[in-house]
Formats: sequence, C-alpha cells, structure tokens
Amino acid sequence: MLESKKILPKGSKKLINAWAFYDWANSVYSLVISSAIFPIYYAALFSENNIIDFFGYEIKNTAMISFVTGAAFLVVAFISPLLSGIADFVGNKKKFMQFFVYLGSISCIGLYWFDLDNLYLGLLFYFLAMVGIWASLVFYNSYLPDVAFPEQQDRASARGFSMGYIGSVLLLLFNLSMVMMPDVYGIQGTIEEAAMQAMRYSFVSVGIWWLGFSQVSFYFLPKGNKNDEKVTRHIFWNGFRELRNVYGQMAGNLPLKRYLTAFFIFSLAVQTVMLVAAYFGEEEIAWGSDSEKTMGLIVSILLIQVIAIFGAILAARSSQRFGNIPTLITINLIWVIICTYAYFIETPEQFYAVAGFVGLVMGGIQATARAAYSKYLPETEDTTSYFSFYDVAEKIGIIIGMFLFGAIDQITGSMRYSIIFFTLFFVLGAIMLTRVNKKPPILSPIE
Repeated sequence: MLESKKILPKGSKKLINAWAFYDWANSVYSLVISSAIFPIYYAALFSENNIIDFFGYEIKNTAMISFVTGAAFLVVAFISPLLSGIADFVGNKKKFMQFFVYLGSISCIGLYWFDLDNLYLGLLFYFLAMVGIWASLVFYNSYLPDVAFPEQQDRASARGFSMGYIGSVLLLLFNLSMVMMPDVYGIQGTIEEAAMQAMRYSFVSVGIWWLGFSQVSFYFLPKGNKNDEKVTRHIFWNGFRELRNVYGQMAGNLPLKRYLTAFFIFSLAVQTVMLVAAYFGEEEIAWGSDSEKTMGLIVSILLIQVIAIFGAILAARSSQRFGNIPTLITINLIWVIICTYAYFIETPEQFYAVAGFVGLVMGGIQATARAAYSKYLPETEDTTSYFSFYDVAEKIGIIIGMFLFGAIDQITGSMRYSIIFFTLFFVLGAIMLTRVNKKPPILSPIE
C-alpha cells in the first residue's frame, strides 16, 4: 500500500491530476461491469429462461438486477453518513476510501464465478462490488474542494470524468478483443463457451485495474488530521447528526436547498437510465444473431464513452460561459428528448443514434452537477459532511429509481414503459433548476 511522502498544496496541478486519476482507476467498473460486458454476460446466462426463482418468487431477470442494484444503493445510503462521521472524527478519510476500493475490486474478481449454479453467490459479488464503487466515490467526491479552488473545480471535475472515459475505453477494447478473438488468448471451447469465459476474465481485469491504478491517487491525496481518541457511540452516529446539521444550515442558503432538490429529481432519472441502458438495448432491440447483439452493444457503449469525453469538456466550457444552472437545464431537456425517442426505437441504427446523444450529455450532467454543488457550499473545512449529504441524496434517488424501474418492468413485461416514465423526472428537474439562483451567493464561513 502506497502512502504519500509529501503534502502537495491545494490547487497544484499534480494534486488535481492525482485526484482525477481515481476516475481512470474506477471508471472501468462503470463501463465493463455496469454498462458493457456484464449486462451481455448476464443476459446470456438467462437466454433460455429469463425468469429467476429467487427464494420461491418468480422474478424477471432484468427486474432482478434492478432490485439488487437498488438494494446495494440502500446499503450505501445508510452507511455513508456513518462512515463520513467517523472519517471526520478520525481525520483519515483516505483509509475509508481504500477499504471500499479493495472491497469493490476484489468483488469484481469474484464475479468470475458468477453462473447459474452459483447464482446467489454471483449476485452477492455484484452487490458488494456496487457497494464498493459507490461508497468509495463518497470520499472521492468530498476531496474536490480539498484539492482544487472554486475557479478550478469545473475543469478538475471534467478532467476526472474525461480520464475515466479514456481509461475505461482502453480496458474495454482489450476485453472486447478477448471476447471476439478468444483463441488468440488461448481460451478454449465452443464459440459461445469461449466468449463467456473471456467475459469472466474481463471481470477479473476490472478488479486488477481498479485496485492497481487507485494506488496513484492514494499516494498523493492528503490523509487529514489524525485523532487518537476512541470512536464512541456518540461519534458512531455523528454522521447522521452532521447530515441533520447540514440540512438545518440550508435554511439560510436557499439556492443550495433548491439546487439539491432539483439535483435529487434529475439525478434519480440520469443514474437509473444509465444503469439499465445496456439491459434495455439487449432486450428491446432486434439485433439479429447473438454475435451481432454482442458486437452492437459493445460498439454502442464505446460510442457513448468516446462522445462523453467531448461532452464533459463541452459542458465545462458551457458552464464557464453561461453558468452551471443554464447548462444543466439544457442537458435535462436533451434527456427528455432522448428518453422519448428511446421508447419507439427497434433497430440497431436507432439505438446507435440514442447512444451518441446519451454520450453527449452523460458525462456533462455528472461533471456539471458535481461542480455546481461544490460552488454553492459555504466556506467550511467540513466538506465530507456536505458531500455525504449530496451522495446520500443521489443514492436515495437511485434506490427509488431502480425499484420504480424494476417494478414497472416486472408488471408490464417491457422496459420501454419504464424508460418513457422517467421523462417526467427530467422535466421536473429542469423546472426546479429554473428556481435556483444562477450565481452562488457569497457566504461567510460557518462558525
């Protein structure tokens, strides 16, 4: 485990790059596990029967993965305040971030054993990997105001997402070569068996990549001020008290309160749609053969990632010129158009078109939302509590979104109805954003 030897000053290029490099490390999970290889692998497991007997309940496979995802976010939403409170007291949030990186990366390696004979074990590894990635991001996001000044945060946030897209695409290309040409890597068996084995190796590669490259960020990120006192029950629940305090402090910061309300609404839709996009493409699009489906889905994901690099940069420049809020309103309206069009698509060409526009706004809305939030914060060193509140709001939104999506999918038997339903949240998000002051107020430090 690497430890930093020199404390870099806030705002230094090396420190900001080291912080952003964690996006390079962890984004392979979002691409390979959440978006590309795993959804294809998961669908292939249930190609003959898409109904899962889950402890006596018959659940559609796509609804099942939505429910497991929602359950993972439920855990993250609960433990994040606990951990942030302890991290603030102990003064070493890097250790907590490291724990979840190791939990998530090792669980990704564990997905190698995900098959129908080990269904519950596989779902457990999927669950733990998701807890690991999202819990680590709680602490990662809270570092942004610690490493960059307000005028640097738009570009720093966009740089992180851009690095993540580049790194994840590189690993996906390697994984794709294994899936499409398994014999080159010495993977034996029939075409289908070799492809499935290559996908399992892809899960292992994600765990190794994530674990290895995250050490660069850990080496440079500051640890914080150490507190040698024991963690008592009072400290254990301090995170929830801090969330309550943060909520109370918002009474005097109306723009922040309004922004968080809008963020909760549109983030609910963004994160849910992004998490289920590959499953939607696999189930609702007429690809032809299985090989065409595999190639088509991966090409779509690659298209999203490549365009997202430019989308994040474009959103950052738009924010600097027009402001974060007008940029977010525009992106939400684009999402409304995307989801409405997605309800009607049936052909691969139409799916590619949707993928291109998703890429354009996917990174932009995430990077801009994170940067906008950091600008509305009052002057305080307690950034972890504020970003914990931000992350908890995001996670609760995802919990609601995933269970809503899964319920509609289970009841109607089609993911199309779920997609069209979520346009309502983008419309509401845009409306709520119009109520936020376009320029953050000048606030005095918290006493």
